[in-house]
Amino acid sequence: MSNSLKDQLLGLGFSAPKPEPRPQKPKPNAAGRPAQPRQAPPHHARKDAPRKDHARKPPRTREDIDLAKAYAIRAQREKDERIEAERLKQEEARKRREAKAALAAFVAGKGLNAADAEHVRHFEYGGKIKRIHVTADQLKALNAGELGVVQLDGRYVLVDAGTLAQAEAIFAPAVALKVDPDAPAEQDPYADPRYQVPDDLVW
Repeated sequence: MSNSLKDQLLGLGFSAPKPEPRPQKPKPNAAGRPAQPRQAPPHHARKDAPRKDHARKPPRTREDIDLAKAYAIRAQREKDERIEAERLKQEEARKRREAKAALAAFVAGKGLNAADAEHVRHFEYGGKIKRIHVTADQLKALNAGELGVVQLDGRYVLVDAGTLAQAEAIFAPAVALKVDPDAPAEQDPYADPRYQVPDDLVW
């Protein structure tokens, strides 16, 4: 047969098979080696991945912990002391208000201040020189310790010795003048009738 097997098959209606494409070889890089396919960087190597700070703070020593506890205890103690001091201050102010109110109620109607008093009796009270107007007889009785002076709401009230003693028991700071007739004259120089301070003297 002159015809080849391929021609005989084509004559019988068979089609020639298509040639399969040959795989392409990777192009060599500048070093002459085949180029490797590019791969995505791992997750931990990405630029946008957050960086972890591996530097850790040194652990606290027992000395640091004890010192912190000592500071906390001292701060709490100081706070408690301030609260207690404020409580005592308010309690003292309340007692003073109540004592003054009780004194005012007790002294009411017992004052001996005379409208026609012509003498001035000076005395020291609260670190300052104060005065009260009395009659001649009241001045003698005051210097003899039979009368006394009570400070009440900014006024000076002349009272007898018995009232003065009870007023002192109610609220001692209100006793402005209590004369001891047996005390040396140096303790109360204003008790001497010869020692007169002009009434128009401004203190």
